[in-house]
Amino acid sequence: MARIPPAVATIRQAVRRVLPADGLVLVACSGGADSLALAAAARFVGRSVGLVTVDHGLQDGSAARAADVAAWASGAGLSPVMVETVSVAGRPGGPEGAAREARYEALNAAAERAGAVAVLLGHTRDDQAETVLLALARGAGPRGLSGMPARKGIFVRPLLDVARADTRKSCAALGLAPWEDPHNSDPAFARSRVRGAALPALVEALGPAVVANLARSAELIAADNEELDRLAGAAASVDVSDLSAMSRAIRRRVLHSWALRLGAPGGALSHRHVAALDALVTQWHGQGPVHLPGGIQVARERGVLVRVP
Repeated sequence: MARIPPAVATIRQAVRRVLPADGLVLVACSGGADSLALAAAARFVGRSVGLVTVDHGLQDGSAARAADVAAWASGAGLSPVMVETVSVAGRPGGPEGAAREARYEALNAAAERAGAVAVLLGHTRDDQAETVLLALARGAGPRGLSGMPARKGIFVRPLLDVARADTRKSCAALGLAPWEDPHNSDPAFARSRVRGAALPALVEALGPAVVANLARSAELIAADNEELDRLAGAAASVDVSDLSAMSRAIRRRVLHSWALRLGAPGGALSHRHVAALDALVTQWHGQGPVHLPGGIQVARERGVLVRVP
């Protein structure tokens, strides 16, 4: 019996650990090495596995590539196979953020229509390390430094402890020809600059273990975040006397969550906004209302934080 190539075995084991016992699973596949290797592994180890590919319409030939991915999936025995076409134009944020938002909306919609219990995403350990570096560069707090979660809602990332090199080796061993997205090497995108220059420079300076160490740091911070969020949820009060008694870490999480409940868009709600809310509690000297994203204003009135017209 032929020996299974190590990279193929690594990815199959990673997928096997997270697959639900029952129900349809969809693999989100762009045709790149990461998601292609993931789809092949899921098809091998899973009972009911389909595939969804998203055409963002941002590059010439994108529709044809989506059709090629769908044809491969059908031939490989994945079912159902779905092609989702989205429009990125007019969405807020930069092109990366707009495309990501449109993609997740499409994946959610596809999963709902198909009755899928999970959608597998092909992000690897290298992607996680890049995410942490980007978060450090923009001065993110623990939420940003925790990177991408292994599981959030219906989305599952089985490969966060798998090296990107292994997905390429797996594709080669299985005779799969992944698509090389030109955006991944385009210096116009911050992640591409981190991938092509910043992270390789760190590896050269600090050794190859830096990628795994960055990813592990994200995992450790995520665990701390989960506990802090739990404590903040149990103490969700906007009475100034209650807030003043909380530690700074818990208080700011309570304020962040409260701002989201008021309707502030999460992507625009920054450390600066939460710090201004915190100042209403800890540095009160009669200042006016805090302006939050989404046209929301918050003031301190009679010892309570309130939304004002």
